[in-house]
Formats: sequence, structure tokens, C-alpha cells
Amino acid sequence: MGPGDLEIVLQYLNPLSDPNVVVGFEQADDAAVYRIQDGNVIVQSVDFFTPIVDDPYHFGQIAAANALSDIYAMGAKPLFALNIVGFPKDELPLEMLGKILQGGEDKAKEAGIAIIGGHSIDDKEPKYGMVVTGIAKNIIKNSGAKPNDAIILTKPLGTGIIATAIKKGVAELKTIQNAVNTMTMLNKTAAEIMRDFEVHACSDVTGFGLLGHLKEMLEASNVSAELVFQKITFLPDVRKLAEKGIMPGGSRRNLSHVAPITHFSEKLSELDCLMIADAQTSGGLLICVPAEQSARLVAKLQQASVPAQEIGRIAKEREKRIFIQ
Repeated sequence: MGPGDLEIVLQYLNPLSDPNVVVGFEQADDAAVYRIQDGNVIVQSVDFFTPIVDDPYHFGQIAAANALSDIYAMGAKPLFALNIVGFPKDELPLEMLGKILQGGEDKAKEAGIAIIGGHSIDDKEPKYGMVVTGIAKNIIKNSGAKPNDAIILTKPLGTGIIATAIKKGVAELKTIQNAVNTMTMLNKTAAEIMRDFEVHACSDVTGFGLLGHLKEMLEASNVSAELVFQKITFLPDVRKLAEKGIMPGGSRRNLSHVAPITHFSEKLSELDCLMIADAQTSGGLLICVPAEQSARLVAKLQQASVPAQEIGRIAKEREKRIFIQ
């Protein structure tokens, strides 16, 4: 569901007050955080979706990597996971579900955690994801960004556009493989490296897109941001597909949601704006660090094969939250 829809729905909820709740859904952060003993906190998130690629094993890997991402974005260490499954058992072979679960299990093993249970239902359309539980002493929220922080993005954009091309049967094999490679890449390495720096805020870029998740970060931190379009990287063939009219509905909704608080340079076309707002699956981390630490952090990430780039800076709060040149 889009961010605008969720805002309407969440108005009906009035959560119980609990002094041990460090982060609830009111903060629009990446995961729930609950205080336990010895100064530790439990960090938990849940994510699942329908297939975005044809290969069931890759689908399982992508869904698992995506679910784990929220834990990494909060600076926590994953502990274990539970599976969430919907599958049309009378219409598709159960071997396909086995491949999906195998993909999720292999990605969980890469993260160093076990999947120790779950829940399944007979559903008309396949769905897969995980509840992931992690632990931390010091979490990283999306609400601490400060003026003059550098904004670093650790993965290229465009998975939403490519996923739409896959559904339409117009994506080339190499394009699909590039997207699968980035979506199955865990944010584990990026999260481990950023812990050695003074990270003021972090989020991961998923369904609300770069601009949607940046909007949440800026509003929570009472700041604005200046992005440079030319510094934002996209997966190969994304522009070519977008120029052919391949664009997910989620990306259009994302752009509409952020348009009132965003100033786009006149040099940018409508297509450029839609590409920046593209709805991502298992996207990268969006990290805010002091500007003087940016080059060193980007270099360390790139040395570890994380395709990170500085894409802009945090600025003092203005009428518009986001400025893109």
C-alpha cells in the first residue's frame, strides 16, 4: 500500500502506551524497537510480497533480503526469522514453494541466522516474506539527520521499473540478472561498515522509493535535503525501459506523495522525476553522516563491493523538504 493510503488507515489506531516501546509505528521508522534487560533492545520487522521475478528460488532470496534490510537499517544484528507463506497449493506444484523457501533459507544462512518457524495459508497468489527479530544496544533511527550531513545511498535505483518490465515480458535476460543481483544483495556488509562511523540517521529504500523514505527521514529530523540527480545511479537499461513507458503504479503514487514537499530543477524531465521516485524492492541503505566522514565511508563501502555513492546533503529546514538539482 502506498504511503498516502497508510496515513489514512493508521489514523484509526490508538496504541497502548508502554514505556519499553522505543520505536513504534508512530515514528514511521524501519522496525519496531522494544527495550529488554541489560540495556539491550529487540528490533523486529515483517515484510512479504508477491513474486517480482519468475524464478522461485530468486524470489525467495529477494524476499528474505528485503525482510532482513529493516533490521540492518536500524543498526541491529539479526537473531532469527519466521516464514510467512501464501501459496495456491492446488494450482501450482509444491516443488515451486520448496524452491521459494530454499531461496529464503540460503539468504538467511548468509545473514548468519536460522529460520525457526512460520505460518502458511492456501492463497490464490503466491506470497512470501519473513518476520525478522534482531538485537542491539544502540539503534540508528531515521530521525537524527543534521544540517551538512552527507547523504549516501548504497544501491542503484530502478528495481521497480525492471520488475514491471519482467511482468510485461519485455525485460532482457541481462537486465533481469542485474536486478536480481542487487535485490539479493544483503545490506549486511553496508550495515557493519557504517557502525564504525558517526551515523546520524539511516533508513532502507524500499516500496516508498528514495524520495518517500527520504521524506520520512527529513520530517522526523526537522531538516531538508539537497540532492544532485547526476549523482544518483540507476541499474543498466532502466532509462531505456522508462522511455518505453514501463513504469510501476507505485512509482507514480510515490511521486504524487512527495510532490508537495519537493522542488525539482527545471532541467529534470517528468521521466527523471519518476525514476527517482521508483518503488524499490530490497533497495540500499540511505545513510546520513557528517560531511567530513563521507568520502572515507563511501571508499570503505566500495572497497567491500557495496556500490555506494554520496547523492546529496542535509540542509536546514525550509518550506520544501527536498530540493533536487
